[in-house]
Amino acid sequence: RLEPKLAEAIVEAAEEVVAGRHDRHFPVDIFQTGSGTSSHMNANEVIANRAIELLGGKIGSKDPVHPNDHVNLGQSSNDVFPSALHIAAVTSAEDDLLPALEKLHEQLEARSRDFDSIVKIGRTHLQDATPIRLGQEFSGYAAQIDRGRAHLRKALDALRELPLGGTAVGTGLNTHPEFGRRMAERLCRLTGKHFVEAENHFEAQGARDGAVRCSGALKALAVSVSKIANDIRWLASGPRFGLGELEIPAVQPGSSIMPGKVNPVIAEALIQVCAQVIGNDAAITLAGLQGHFELNAMQPLMARNLLEQIRLLARATRLFAERVVAGLKARRAAIEARLGESLALATALVPEIGYERAAAIARRAADEERSVEDVALEEGVLPAERLRDILDPRRQTGERSDQ
Repeated sequence: RLEPKLAEAIVEAAEEVVAGRHDRHFPVDIFQTGSGTSSHMNANEVIANRAIELLGGKIGSKDPVHPNDHVNLGQSSNDVFPSALHIAAVTSAEDDLLPALEKLHEQLEARSRDFDSIVKIGRTHLQDATPIRLGQEFSGYAAQIDRGRAHLRKALDALRELPLGGTAVGTGLNTHPEFGRRMAERLCRLTGKHFVEAENHFEAQGARDGAVRCSGALKALAVSVSKIANDIRWLASGPRFGLGELEIPAVQPGSSIMPGKVNPVIAEALIQVCAQVIGNDAAITLAGLQGHFELNAMQPLMARNLLEQIRLLARATRLFAERVVAGLKARRAAIEARLGESLALATALVPEIGYERAAAIARRAADEERSVEDVALEEGVLPAERLRDILDPRRQTGERSDQ
């Protein structure tokens, strides 16, 4: 226990550190001792020195506040540093990334509704496939983000357990037996987030599996977001000699030499962010392997990369939602002009006339550069009215969502 005045000075000094008022006194590089002891003691010493000043003392002359005995009281880098990582990651993810993903999900859902009436040709293997509604395509993107958010929330649960109270190796030596529980409760009040004392302090300090699991969820999100961004920039390619199905908002001149060119700059920035997140995950995975006995000695790297993953994804997905998805327009005329030309429309004939005959019609349509419907009508495979009903692209997409 500390004297009230001493405790108050330490708390006030710590609050100043949190507010960033003493950042210049933290020169330690992120790549340091693997337990984070350098940064931990740097904080203890800055807080101690500032507390001395607050108490009216002079640093260096019979200091009334000791960084180990008073500030670090009942703690170890081995339980404090990973706890700080958990608190920072959960806070950043819940305050920044999850809201950004919510915004992206909302915009993708909105475009799914806006585009539901537009029938287009689907694509598999980069080749024409059976029809799909543009709204259905975007509903798939929205579902990817929805599932990614759910996986991230689940992964964050592993970070809600705090190693605090385990001290050096998990036994709790030199601290109060209720320190971990009481600190978790107080941190809940301070942050507004949910934290608990680690169920097993030896697992909590000997391994960083929770951070690896969270990084994996962030990697999966990066994969999903990159696929969506790539699809959108491909669908907006051209616009006259590409796919040209979407029109993306122009956010900057797209070329240093070609006037009027609109490049998918925000989508490309997001794809680069996703590559960085995936690279960070690889490093975190390798760092997770370095949990030897009662300590993982790669924690600063894991902290740096995990927090960067969250920060980058939050910024990039929010920008993508606001500056790209919110302003997307469908080029309906260009889509409809190509719809009847697809050879894949012959797929709907298979239940009626068999695979081989439908394939022959598709091949003839390709060879003669005609539509499947024209060839099928000419060959008289089905009555005209029945044929047109079967080959109707909208029918091939299933019922509309508002029917």
